[in-house]
Amino acid sequence: MAVKAVIWDFGGVFTTSPFEAFNRFEAARGLPRDLIRQINATDPHDNAWAKFERAEIDAAGFDALFLAESTARGHAVRGAEVLPLLSGELRPAMVAALKQCKAAFKVGCITNNMAQGEGPTMAATADRGRRGAEVMALFDKVIESSKAGVRKPDPRIYQMMCDALGVAPAACVYLDDLGINCKPAAQLGMTAIKVSSETQALDALEAATGLVFSRELVLAQATPA
Repeated sequence: MAVKAVIWDFGGVFTTSPFEAFNRFEAARGLPRDLIRQINATDPHDNAWAKFERAEIDAAGFDALFLAESTARGHAVRGAEVLPLLSGELRPAMVAALKQCKAAFKVGCITNNMAQGEGPTMAATADRGRRGAEVMALFDKVIESSKAGVRKPDPRIYQMMCDALGVAPAACVYLDDLGINCKPAAQLGMTAIKVSSETQALDALEAATGLVFSRELVLAQATPA
């Protein structure tokens, strides 16, 4: 089936990965590398992270529950210390690729986010929030977990996007930096791309869509970071 829509994750795709910020925080605090990721991967559907992204708890609740979870692993880290680490820098090449895709296909964004920070991109500052909002405005449809009450990798949220765009899953390309979120998209029939870098993602997106992203053109059209 011909591609009719390209659906994107936001954090780790349009922005630098929060995992990098997690690792810097862990190194500065003398904590085990990937501790935060391991906490988030434990009981992933009902832990503090999942509940906050479904808006089942507020920031104070997340702070306390994450502290309890991290303490149980032997290293006390407050949730309030983790939240500022979520905001990354925009990747201009990916923003330019989105604009090129928008000219050819329907485009949507499915983001697991929290009701905190500056806007749906959870930016740490108003300026980053403004730039993130400008990117969000390019999409035909945005589904935020904190508003929908459903989060990836729940298959329902992918189907919600397909329904909103009026396309079949098999006609969609999906990009996400987490394999656990790519898996249900692929199971629904989407062409799933796990993003590890801008170059790798653009190469895979070219192969999936037939578009050609000139690297010089991408940089020239990119939104300043």
